[in-house]
Amino acid sequence: MNTKTAKTRILAGEFDAALSRLYGDARVPAQRIRYANAVASFEQLYGDRDVAFFSVPGRTEIIGNHTDHNNGRVIAASVDIDIIAVAAKTDDNTVRVKSEGYREDVVQLCDLDPDSYKNGSSAAILAGVASAFRNNGRNCGSFAAYTTSDVLTGSGLSSSAAFEVMIGCIQSHFYNNGIVSAVELAKAGQYAENVFFGKPCGLMDQTACALGGFAYIDFKDTSSPVVEKFELDLASKGYALCIINTGGNHADLTGDYAAVPAEMKSVAEVLGTRTLRFADEAKFRSSLPALREKCGDRAILRAFHFFEENRRVLAMRSAISEDNIAKFLETSALSGDSSFKYLQNVYTVHNVSEQGLSLALAICQSLGVTSRVHGGGFAGTVQAFPRLDMRDALKAAIEPVFGKGSCMFLGVRADGAVMVDIK
Repeated sequence: MNTKTAKTRILAGEFDAALSRLYGDARVPAQRIRYANAVASFEQLYGDRDVAFFSVPGRTEIIGNHTDHNNGRVIAASVDIDIIAVAAKTDDNTVRVKSEGYREDVVQLCDLDPDSYKNGSSAAILAGVASAFRNNGRNCGSFAAYTTSDVLTGSGLSSSAAFEVMIGCIQSHFYNNGIVSAVELAKAGQYAENVFFGKPCGLMDQTACALGGFAYIDFKDTSSPVVEKFELDLASKGYALCIINTGGNHADLTGDYAAVPAEMKSVAEVLGTRTLRFADEAKFRSSLPALREKCGDRAILRAFHFFEENRRVLAMRSAISEDNIAKFLETSALSGDSSFKYLQNVYTVHNVSEQGLSLALAICQSLGVTSRVHGGGFAGTVQAFPRLDMRDALKAAIEPVFGKGSCMFLGVRADGAVMVDIK
């Protein structure tokens, strides 16, 4: 379908069923305008072409804070905000992506050498995903795309992972008949971020964005993670999912993030293993004097967090399967307490005067709302589970401090990375 036809049919409501599945009936009118505007922006850049539409959700980490990069367990869920793309195949061996608010990134598929791309650039992601596809024996081809996202950068909802998975999703549908699995898409994104973008990360963010819904993921074997999807209706239990955006940005915190897996792995190395998942916890506890000397106290505390958090993931899975909301909330609170005390990712030591996450957690606690640091931490967002009758009170307490729109009530989206079916 060409862009002119697509705009007309979107605004006429012909694709409302597909939009309703992704966003719910109430949000369809706004999404019509959003998609039509994206088509218009694509057409202005790349002309009137036959296009396809793609959507990848952001994600929220329910539990398993900084466990994935040490082969740990997590529970995560995709949320009902997303990045969308209008894309068209091209035949010039070039990938072109223009994201709203950013300059166009261009990658020549004949040059997929990591050294050719600047660390931290979107072009590095485009090249890295393409390289991962080729390394996996998948087809890889050229396309032009315009993207727009309401997954805020630095929000802890995995805007970067959603973008990585989006590029893989386009490659999958355009050149591989859409057969690339969610886990393979996630691994391509992780490879791009680790090898080309220059940021060490685990696999949780990309996997949650690609899968959709609530998912328990065990990364003991990263080549074949164990994935278990399930349903959880918080509203039926009288609770809401809230993400509080404190305004801190993740962009300049790469060193803080990198230190977490590095310090955990330094402890694992002393214990004779590659990551903490394979370390003997009893040996860890008996080796504390030597570990203090070789790794430092913070590394030890982060290892304590890993062992306990990995068990808490199982406790959370049990709480959900038992339909026990009290146990769910208690386990979430314990996770947050451990992140603050032992993982120590609630603020950066390089700027201790800015502690937005700590402040948001204090406000939640004063209202009796269960809350925890969300995602990578150091800045960004807090996850909270207020009672439904506390939503207005929480918003009234949070938004004067962090700004209008900082208190976001989100739903869980069933679909992960998809080509939107609007035939």
